[in-house]
Amino acid sequence: MNINGLCKTLGLCFSSILVVTGCSTLYPKHEKTKEIVPIYAVSAQGIGEKIGTVSLEDTAKGLKIQTNLSNIPSGPHGFHIHEYGSCEPVGKNGQIAAALAAGGHFNPNHAEHHGTPLTGHLGDLPLLTANNDGHVQETSIAPRLKLANIKGHAMVIHSGGDNYSDTPKPLGGGGSRIACGVI
Repeated sequence: MNINGLCKTLGLCFSSILVVTGCSTLYPKHEKTKEIVPIYAVSAQGIGEKIGTVSLEDTAKGLKIQTNLSNIPSGPHGFHIHEYGSCEPVGKNGQIAAALAAGGHFNPNHAEHHGTPLTGHLGDLPLLTANNDGHVQETSIAPRLKLANIKGHAMVIHSGGDNYSDTPKPLGGGGSRIACGVI
């Protein structure tokens, strides 16, 4: 085989490799910027029925959060990203508590106090308010979050409101966990 034939053969082999691998190393992989999270009712007995979804999408202003939930008691509810990606009940102080496997609020920056979505733990999200029919359809922005930072964590809805303070009760006084989903 002459030099021209060898060059053509090597060129053909190289081109075939690029076609077969899809040139995957030539283009960077992009992280997913939108996710729909199923949300389930939770109790000390475990994970119950699906009660809706939370859509998460990265935007230039932060993480856009769109809730579409039902069967939530009317009124305000604390809403947080938690440390771990589990909604299972766990025992604490001799009692089983709903979604306790989710751990505490997501706080990778070690904020000393619970606070607003602008000042507290990164897991502090805007308050949710269910209407008299138990529906929550709201859109908000979490300016300090990106989807990639919270993948694999749980979203938790609490039985009560959130005053974004550690007083008079710790962690905003949100109470027990009534709904949960894993991102």
